[in-house]
Amino acid sequence: MDLTDALASRAAPARLPDGTSVRVLAGPDASAISRKTGLPLCEVERAALDTGIVPARYLRNLATYSLAGQARLARSRAALVGLGGLGGTVLEILARTGVGTIAAADGDVFEESNLNRQLLSEVSVIDRPKAEAALARAEAINPAITVTTRRVFLDQAGMRDLLDGAQVAVDALGGLADRPALTRAAAMRGIPLVTAAVAGETGYVATIPPGGPSVWEVMEPGGSGSSRGTPAEDVLGCQAAPVTVLAGLQAAEALRVLAGRPPRLAGKMLIVDLSDMSFETVTLA
Repeated sequence: MDLTDALASRAAPARLPDGTSVRVLAGPDASAISRKTGLPLCEVERAALDTGIVPARYLRNLATYSLAGQARLARSRAALVGLGGLGGTVLEILARTGVGTIAAADGDVFEESNLNRQLLSEVSVIDRPKAEAALARAEAINPAITVTTRRVFLDQAGMRDLLDGAQVAVDALGGLADRPALTRAAAMRGIPLVTAAVAGETGYVATIPPGGPSVWEVMEPGGSGSSRGTPAEDVLGCQAAPVTVLAGLQAAEALRVLAGRPPRLAGKMLIVDLSDMSFETVTLA
């Protein structure tokens, strides 16, 4: 039995909430086909999407992404720098949505003070590498995608290497010092960079097109990204609510890019303040 026949024999009819008829491939059936054919699970699910069969894990995505759109996500690649508060939640969202390949890096380990906001942080992983926990979490969520993590603090050359082949770069770094280098690396690769930061109950998210105006040119004259001074998040703290909100916005923007849609924040910065529930968009120039 070839792959097409195997998919057809295992697919079951179902209806979406709006009444649309679809054929669905349950996870155990996809895994059985993978074992029988010797093909990776990711290839089985991509083939299903190509033949009009939706893997059950993506059934509730179809109101936003068509089968073709979901197949595009399954063949997309995102690069994620930072696996702390923002990065851990972005990774979760990208994995659940079905981004086919995610390359991520973070050289840090978990500390007890991370427990208040970082999704990947648990008591059991204190003093363990964030990259290690991220890989385990992604595999537990979606075994049909490929996630690679690096336990390293990247320099610009390392950032450029991580971004190779990606359609979008996600900046989930802390502080300002390394962000301009990541912006340059994304520009060198010719891909947009979705960046975000949180301090206290406030934060921002922005999309920097290759060669476009940088957040650093607005926040710091000359855009040098100097590390002088104490990072705002160290002064004002970081709370779970704004971290989750900003990470969600960041992931949504990255997913637009991966789905082939124009980013809503290209050349713009969305400023969020949960203390008064205000959202303001400004143009970067």
